[in-house]
Amino acid sequence: ALSPQPESEVFEITDFTTASEWERFISKIEEVLNDWKLIGISSGKPLEKGIFTTGTWEEKSDEISFADFKFSVTHHYLVQEPSDKDGKEELGEDALPLPMQDLLCMNNDFPPRAHCLVRWYGLREFVVIAPAANNDAVVSESKCNLLLSSVSIALGNTGCQVPLFVQIHHKWRRMFVGECQGPGVRSDFEMVHLRKVPSQYTHLSGLLDIFKTKIGCPLTPLPPVSMAIRLTFVLQDWQQYFWPQQPPDIDALVGGEVGGLEFGKLPFGACEDPISELHLATTWPHLAEGTIVDNDVYSDLDPLQAPQWSVRVRKADNPQCLLGDFLTEFFKLCRRKESTDEILGRSAFDEEGKEVADITHALSKLTEPAPVPIPKLSVTNMVHSAKKKIRKHRGVDESPLNNDVLNTILLFLFPDAAEKLADVFENRASTSAGNNPPPENEDYNLFSHFKSAPSDSLTYKLALCLCMINFYHGGVKGVAHLWQEFVLEMRYRWENNYLIPGLANGSPDLRCCLLHQKLQMLNCCIERKKARDEGKRGSVSDRSPGGASGDGAKGGDHSGDNPDKEKEFGKSWESWSDSEEEFFECLSDTEDLKGNGQENGKKGAKESVNLKPEGRLHPHGKLMLLHPGEPLYVPITQEPAPMTEDLLEEQSEVLAKLGTSAEGAHLRARMQSACLLSDMESFKAANPGCCLEDFVRWYSPRDYIEEEVVDEKGNKVIRGELSARMKIPSNMWVEAWETAKPVPARRQKRLFDDTREAEKVLHYLAVQKPADLARHLLPCIIHAAVLKVKEEEALEDISSVKKIIKQIISHSSKVLRFPSPEDKKLEEIIAQIMSVEAIIARARSLKAKFGVEKCENEEEKEDLQRFVNSLLEQPEVSVVGAGRGPAGSIIHKLFVNAQRVPAAPPLEEELRRSPEERRQGLQSEFPPPAGREVILRTSVPRPAPYSKALPQRMYSVLTREDFRLAGAFSADTTFF
Repeated sequence: ALSPQPESEVFEITDFTTASEWERFISKIEEVLNDWKLIGISSGKPLEKGIFTTGTWEEKSDEISFADFKFSVTHHYLVQEPSDKDGKEELGEDALPLPMQDLLCMNNDFPPRAHCLVRWYGLREFVVIAPAANNDAVVSESKCNLLLSSVSIALGNTGCQVPLFVQIHHKWRRMFVGECQGPGVRSDFEMVHLRKVPSQYTHLSGLLDIFKTKIGCPLTPLPPVSMAIRLTFVLQDWQQYFWPQQPPDIDALVGGEVGGLEFGKLPFGACEDPISELHLATTWPHLAEGTIVDNDVYSDLDPLQAPQWSVRVRKADNPQCLLGDFLTEFFKLCRRKESTDEILGRSAFDEEGKEVADITHALSKLTEPAPVPIPKLSVTNMVHSAKKKIRKHRGVDESPLNNDVLNTILLFLFPDAAEKLADVFENRASTSAGNNPPPENEDYNLFSHFKSAPSDSLTYKLALCLCMINFYHGGVKGVAHLWQEFVLEMRYRWENNYLIPGLANGSPDLRCCLLHQKLQMLNCCIERKKARDEGKRGSVSDRSPGGASGDGAKGGDHSGDNPDKEKEFGKSWESWSDSEEEFFECLSDTEDLKGNGQENGKKGAKESVNLKPEGRLHPHGKLMLLHPGEPLYVPITQEPAPMTEDLLEEQSEVLAKLGTSAEGAHLRARMQSACLLSDMESFKAANPGCCLEDFVRWYSPRDYIEEEVVDEKGNKVIRGELSARMKIPSNMWVEAWETAKPVPARRQKRLFDDTREAEKVLHYLAVQKPADLARHLLPCIIHAAVLKVKEEEALEDISSVKKIIKQIISHSSKVLRFPSPEDKKLEEIIAQIMSVEAIIARARSLKAKFGVEKCENEEEKEDLQRFVNSLLEQPEVSVVGAGRGPAGSIIHKLFVNAQRVPAAPPLEEELRRSPEERRQGLQSEFPPPAGREVILRTSVPRPAPYSKALPQRMYSVLTREDFRLAGAFSADTTFF
């Protein structure tokens, strides 16, 4: 026996069955085709007309590699409804694969949007293998052949009938070679791509020669070739149309309207023509060979006679549009870092400005024996004196805004300042303060979605003015200057009790932006101060039971703050002052009032008869006090302090930080019950001898539970008692009730310190940087832009734009609802608005060019309008009636006019022109076609006369710098 060999030698046996890289590559292709279920007979209905454009195209991709070279495999296909099950059986053995049938189908020639292979070969599905990396390319011939043979083997092994293409050469050349196999048949897809066009191929007869030679059909009378031809003409200079819109000039605006831009409105429209070219395609869809002559000396192809015309427009890339520019420039402000003072040099709020004003204010407060008469100054005078101070700090020329512009803007923002007499002015102020209820339409209420401000408010107008100044007047410097003037105006109005116009009355509206809330807050302060000062001056007898003069029920719109309060707020500030009255207490600590509830009810009632009721508003329905049995009166109460959202947040943070300790809870209760305590004191003053139950019945009826019970005598009586939460020992309400003394509202300590709050607001306004301002006001600008776009769209009525506007509104309301939205999201909104503006500008451009407005005949006008709208929304629009329809004759005229402009060329020019151009010269109404496409088709037996007749197709396209032939030639693989 042989001794066993050492193990190591076993591994030297060469295994000749291991696959080569090439075989592995082929099996990977087969694997992908299997995964995608592209194996076996392809079945489907014949293609309907236009399905390539209206249908949905989808694709799926995978990656395979040949050694270390990566390829991507992509399957492109038209989504189709599954065809009938029986289809496959009907096909029989010898049916041609579907892609081969598609080669001859004429329903989808020249689709406007499709993959190039769809346009060239008319296929409904195919697979492409291309180098995965963009810069990779298969250039050498041997590699191309290797790939093609891999494809051929994979198709043969799998029985796949879908055409498989390989992309060769550099990607930009779009060169593909491919193959399609079926039972006993094969089609080869080949391509020629040249820079320079051989002259014999510029016309039909030359192309027919190539086609016939390539088929090399052995039959002598060749079966007829069917032809489809398309010539495309480009119109670039729409010479007779000068684009009308120039950017408006704001200096001229001061006088009135200019360039279609009203003062305080956003501009709209394109500054250049947003449509750059019109492409007219003239098509002869079915021509039999020999019915038309087209050679190097003569051509029958007259575009006017073409049976089909279709048009597409080329849009200018990002045309400059006014609204878009305004928005983008304003948005850039948000990124600026400088403060107002840094921009303008030393501030107007320096020595002479703020401190001096404060000192004089304080001094006059200390020394004023009687109310000081306010000088009858108009706001504008005051602003001018403030401006002179600014001018002292910087040279007059440095002032970014000139006087006229500034005055126009200030008058626009404060229309009430035009009145020179202060008394007229005061009456005006109250009417312009937005008392009339706003219109209830959805456009108006957009502000609550966008958290901006109502479109008739001061804040909104301010946003528009700042946007305008930023665009036309010294950018950020102008913005800082106007803002400084605005803040001066606010301080002036506060000090002189002039209400700010263009703001709704009442508490700050939390649906608006913070800046708007701050201005409303300032208005609340001015209103309180004004009422107080007037009260001092008119020294109303402040012991009168009503306590309030004429406007007793004013401000009723606040009751929304506490749904349980069924009370109206009175104006009791007339009799208020900062003097000792504020600390006047009605009684010394009368012990008998300390008691609460029923125990001391009777004692309290006796004593309280001596108290004079004060600060009554009106009886509360038919309610009676439980013990004295007198009518229950609704007291005049202090209005709760108005709050802006930042104050509310601060307050809730403080309350949250107080924690759960007993001390924290006590502090929290005190903070929250200031308003409650004030209301209790007013109630006690208005209803001597009342008890907590009486108060609860008015203030929070839900906490007083009444039920019918039967008393000892058997009569039904209604007995009431406090709710469970009110009976919790030492709860906040009971504590507050015990400490409350009967003090009418006008003698209580103020809940709302308007002086302090106003100073806080003025300080807040003064420290805003231009960037903060832009952030505050951006929602207003977006709101204004949306309204502008809606208004412009209404004139055009473009359905696609309506949809986009709806999207913009829902998108914006999501983004702007939260404080400090992300820049990227804001940019998206602005981009959407810009795209809508561009669409509307295009619609207008096309309307002008097709003379829609000038059209007399109503029916034709509607047709043209429809035609223009579809040009905007579809990639290609067919012209009804071709060159003879209403739109066709306009297009013809446009071309004729564009051709007329250059003078006739001299003789040597004529000779230098190519034969192509010379033939075209015959129809000089149209320029030479920018593109010529021809599809030739026939069905012939190849390679032998007795082979099966199979589809042959060749597509050719010829443009100025490009010539391409794409052929699909089928052969019978069974008999040859």
